[in-house]
Amino acid sequence: MKTTSIGLIAAVALAIGGGAGYWLAARGQSAGAPIAEAQKALYWYDPMYPQQHFSAPGQSPFMDMPLVAKYADDSTDDTRPTVQIAPGIQQNLGVRLATVTQGRLERTLQVSGALAFDERDFSVLQARTAGFVERTYGRATGDAVTKGAPLADVLAPEWVGLQDEFLALRHSGDADLQAAARQRLLLAGMPAELIERVARTGKVQPLVTLVAPTAGVIQALELRPGMTVVPGATLARINGVTNVWLEAAVPEAQAQGLREGQAVQAYLPAYPGHAITGKLTALLADADLQSRTLRLRIELPNVEGRLRPGMTAQVDLHPAGQADDSLLIPAEAVIRTGKRNVVMLAEDQNRFRPVEVVLGQESGGQVAVLQGLQAGQRVVASGQFLIDSEASLKGIEAATAIDEGRKIEQIDAQENQP
Repeated sequence: MKTTSIGLIAAVALAIGGGAGYWLAARGQSAGAPIAEAQKALYWYDPMYPQQHFSAPGQSPFMDMPLVAKYADDSTDDTRPTVQIAPGIQQNLGVRLATVTQGRLERTLQVSGALAFDERDFSVLQARTAGFVERTYGRATGDAVTKGAPLADVLAPEWVGLQDEFLALRHSGDADLQAAARQRLLLAGMPAELIERVARTGKVQPLVTLVAPTAGVIQALELRPGMTVVPGATLARINGVTNVWLEAAVPEAQAQGLREGQAVQAYLPAYPGHAITGKLTALLADADLQSRTLRLRIELPNVEGRLRPGMTAQVDLHPAGQADDSLLIPAEAVIRTGKRNVVMLAEDQNRFRPVEVVLGQESGGQVAVLQGLQAGQRVVASGQFLIDSEASLKGIEAATAIDEGRKIEQIDAQENQP
């Protein structure tokens, strides 16, 4: 009897407990419905790839982890979506602001180049008649020679007969025949100095001494004792070294403002601390397709002969700056995506929003802004990538430069109204 009573009591307790549990669960679902609705997810995303949004929960296709829900932020202004960051967090992130200023961008380009021979100061020694090399003077490629320096003695059989005819006509007393004979020697390619020596000595000169036509460095020398010389053959090539060329390349995006004739400063590692003033003589017509650069030709004086082709040099160029004042911001403040340029604009109440900008020239760590900002605004110069990532998580798109420009015009128009 006692056992029966205990079982009955236990059954009643279970029935009461079950009913209470069902009532509490139903009430909990009813009370929790508004909360679940308020916490409705906007989308789901993988924290490792926040730019990719998903419309339903599940497993990330990129990483072995579940997708994370992104909920609506009541504090976000729908008309001007921004990211709000507390001052303490800004300090931890290393956020640094810079003010958009108005000024003139002074441009300075530093490019590297290599020295080369001046191709305009170039001479060639060719054979004017057939002959045989009887003697050379110990010259070699790379030697520096002065104008008129002897290179080789050549036996010219064809010129021997012409010289005999010229000397024979000198005793005829006919001035016209003598002038014709002299002219024939010149047309045969005989140097005027050799003709004068024949006329002065009255003797045939079978050997002709080939000399350097100009001063410079021997680039090629095809003279060897015993070799046969044929008319028109190139025997020597000589480059002058009074001036040298400095060949450099500048990115095509920064070539604006460069002009022929402007002065440049060159610095050579071989002569530290010594600046050489040269002149930009040519902006070559072709550009390098692979490196997207324009080739420059700079002429440097080489009076002392210290500059040697093949040396490297650093060049300071000063392109003409923009005539009007421009809006300037630090170049490090720009987020360059490859398709557009974005800055994080700082607003009141610790809010930030991305703005697309159109950039101009860049120099000295500053870049000109052609569209998208106005003077006095503040942009994030450090830590902007973290803020931009947070903006991407919130789905905030950067305002285009055109839209931002229209907003600035509207603000200016309102301020100018009486």
